[in-house]
Amino acid sequence: MSTLPPGHLFLQIAVILITCKACSFVMRLVGQPAVIGEMIAGVFLGPSLLGLLAPDISSWLFPPSSKPVMNEIAQIGLALYMFTVGLEFRTDLLSKRARSAFAISFAGMAAPFALGAVLSVPLHKSGGFYGDGISPAMAAIFTGAAMCVTAFPMLARIIRERGLAATATGTLALAAGSLDDVAAWILLAGVVGAVQGDALLVLWTLLGAGAYVLVCRTVVPRLFKNGDDSPQRLFERFGLLLACLALGAWFTDQIRLFAVFGAFFLGAFVPRGKLADFAIDKITPLTTLFLLPLFFTYSGLNTQIQLLNSPSDWLFTGLVILGAVAGKMGACYGVARLCRENHADSLTIASLMNARGLMELIMLNIGLQAGIISPSLFSAMIVMAIVTTLMAAPFFELARRHAKRSHQV
Repeated sequence: MSTLPPGHLFLQIAVILITCKACSFVMRLVGQPAVIGEMIAGVFLGPSLLGLLAPDISSWLFPPSSKPVMNEIAQIGLALYMFTVGLEFRTDLLSKRARSAFAISFAGMAAPFALGAVLSVPLHKSGGFYGDGISPAMAAIFTGAAMCVTAFPMLARIIRERGLAATATGTLALAAGSLDDVAAWILLAGVVGAVQGDALLVLWTLLGAGAYVLVCRTVVPRLFKNGDDSPQRLFERFGLLLACLALGAWFTDQIRLFAVFGAFFLGAFVPRGKLADFAIDKITPLTTLFLLPLFFTYSGLNTQIQLLNSPSDWLFTGLVILGAVAGKMGACYGVARLCRENHADSLTIASLMNARGLMELIMLNIGLQAGIISPSLFSAMIVMAIVTTLMAAPFFELARRHAKRSHQV
């Protein structure tokens, strides 16, 4: 395998950061969060635009040999970011609204999963959308899981950018989104295990996830309880915290739940205090300004929207988008109202839960690499992920405006 020229990675990073800044600026002008600009920038730098318009430049700037290195750096950035999200996660607010969180999460998973499973039937019969040897049942489970996944990292970042990280509404949306994605990844593990002939894969994921959460809940609060807050001691404890983060991310990746969840749940159980504040202050600038754009670009390098090249492809894409929005947004809003959340908060939660973002891209890439779905279905769902994510900001702003008017009355 060829290696990159010395220093080429720094050129890649410079191009990525400049492109992300430019796209984020444009997105802010049209009322979209900066994170969506970074998502679009990743797609622009991949084969969907740069590779299409300037293939020679694209292949020179982002050769295949650079992908493994970029992926590893991107995973570190994503894990660090999700760790800070966990540190800001208000478990006290969640405990007061646990019933609503579980109800919204279940609805947000069950409805789009059912619609995805139904949609998989004609897709499987028509042929060309799933890999060879994929049974109707496996097609239904994967399609349903891909339809019900939430853009958890993006949801978290929008909540942080809009100042809802420490509010009851933001906590409820984070809780429901995290539960949704854990369930979706377990379903994915089941499909991958069936394809690989490993029936114990789902059991391994379930048992491992339960054991990890138990350790985080019982050991982490004692290990990092508030005590000596001197600068030297704080720095030492921060180093130990980072080591635990790396270990937790490694373990959840091994059980096929992926590193982001190990990072998030570890952060959620760290006691609030000077150590948590110190970690947030040190980690946040590096991740949001430098490392996360690499994650978006890496995902964009694997996206080829131009594969949708026939009317039937776009018809199926439209059906996928319709089913995804109706299932996720409609169900989450309806159940939130049944749980006695007001209209504004229900619409806020539903709009955030409806976004798929890069977690969807990760799942789709896994499905494509495992031979579960074809490039055509992969591309259709990529479009669905982009459309549902772009919908998040307008509906979110509509909900917040309604909330302000309600408070003024």
